[in-house]
Amino acid sequence: MMKTLMCDLCEHEAQGETFAEWMEALKPHYMEAHADVMSDSCKTKEDMEKWMAENMARFNAA
Repeated sequence: MMKTLMCDLCEHEAQGETFAEWMEALKPHYMEAHADVMSDSCKTKEDMEKWMAENMARFNAA
């Protein structure tokens, strides 16, 4: 089943049947609209893992 979720930083919506598909659909938007977040050298592997866990939970709850 296709799910539609908003970006965690703005109103942009992305769709996917799985979390991985949704994340891939969101990636181009993130790279363009939130390039500052993507290139933030202060972000750690733990930050990325936290983002993944939080957004997977959001996706699964939708």
